[in-house]
Amino acid sequence: METQKVWHNFNEELFFFILKKVKNESATNDIFQNTFLKIHKKLHQLENDEKVRAWIFQIARNEIANYFNKESVYLPSVNLQNETALEKYQSICCFDKFVYELPDIYKKIIELIYIKGLKQKEAAEILEISLTNVKARTRRAKDILKQKFNECCKYEFDKDGKLIGESNCSICKS
Repeated sequence: METQKVWHNFNEELFFFILKKVKNESATNDIFQNTFLKIHKKLHQLENDEKVRAWIFQIARNEIANYFNKESVYLPSVNLQNETALEKYQSICCFDKFVYELPDIYKKIIELIYIKGLKQKEAAEILEISLTNVKARTRRAKDILKQKFNECCKYEFDKDGKLIGESNCSICKS
C-alpha cells in the first residue's frame, strides 16, 4: 500500500474524525498533517493491508491524545460546579460536562472505551474487573448520560431507546 492510496481512500473520513474529537479546525489541520506524516514514515511497517483503516485511525487517536496532553499543560483546571467557570467555558460540550460528573467507576469505563477507543476486554484488564462487569458499567453509564441529555438538552428517545432530535440546551446553546 502507498501513502497516496491511503490519502485517496481515507483523507476526508480521517479529517472529520479528528475534527469531531478536537472541535478546533486549526488544531485539526495540525493533527491531520502529523498523522499523515507518521503514516508516510511508517507505512512500510504495516504487515496486513486489510488492517490499514484501523492502523491509521489508531495513529490519529494517538496524535489527538498527544495534542490534548500538550494543551493540558497550559490550561487551568476547570471547576464545572462554579457558575462563573461554566459561563467562561460555555464552548465545552455537555457531553464533556456529563462525563466529568459521572461517578468514577462509570467515568473510567467511558474514558477507556469511548474516548481512548479501547475494547471492552482491554478495559476489563486495565481495571482488573470481569468483562461482564465492564458491560454492566458501560450500560449503566450510558443510561445516566442519556438521562442527563434528556433532562438538560431536551433530547428525546426513539423506540430503541436512542437519543434523537435537536438539542434545546440552555447551558451550551447548541
